[in-house]
Amino acid sequence: MPDFIVAIPARHASTRLPGKPLCTIGGVPMVLHVARRALDAGAREVWVATDDDRIVQALAGSGVQVAMTAPGHASGTDRLAECARIAGWADDVIVVNLQGDEPFAPADGIACVARAVADSAAGIATLAAPIDDIGTLLDPNAVKVVRADSGDALYFSRAPVPWPRDAFARDRSAMPGGQWLRHIGIYGYRAGALRAFAALPPGRLECVESLEQLRALEAGWRIAVALAPSPFPPGVDTPEDLARAERIFMERQSGSDRG
Repeated sequence: MPDFIVAIPARHASTRLPGKPLCTIGGVPMVLHVARRALDAGAREVWVATDDDRIVQALAGSGVQVAMTAPGHASGTDRLAECARIAGWADDVIVVNLQGDEPFAPADGIACVARAVADSAAGIATLAAPIDDIGTLLDPNAVKVVRADSGDALYFSRAPVPWPRDAFARDRSAMPGGQWLRHIGIYGYRAGALRAFAALPPGRLECVESLEQLRALEAGWRIAVALAPSPFPPGVDTPEDLARAERIFMERQSGSDRG
């Protein structure tokens, strides 16, 4: 395994779930669950980049390092770029951007994206998983990615790309033959690429699709795409998601106790 750091952006304000990083699952703040997943993956260091002292206090004594960042960042990537400056990471350090609402992110997937950075010459890497149902393929909230034979991303879209022309001409209610990939929103960077990416202006394609990663492709950057070794459960965005996460946690605890 390559040496890597995990950085978790954790903004306190959230429209759909206020105070999301501090919402508890099994009595533990969600941001701490995420940090523990990063530690399980073998990260050399785990950092949380936040804008709120309440999150700092919740992480006290956990072994997780915290960077207090500006409240006005437009994205988690921008927040992590400030974290990289505060931490003083060298340009070649591998940093995994793990979202703060992924309390069940599989450890092998976190390690996989770090390995994808190390194994490629790309400054950015991410993960994808096969799509096997028509609902996901047509869902604009499920981002699709098309890969080249090299494993690099050709394009990301909310649309079902590539478009199965002949199959959809006959029937759009059934999954066509072929392989479609869903993008999983975890990224690995070289720290220098993270800082450079955050300094790029928003791209035209990024604005059209509301997908930040298109900024890199439009600027001519490579993004390596590896297949996730394990499924990534859905993140936590709403009170309903939080209730589901609590049920999952309790079921896993119950299964562990029985084992």
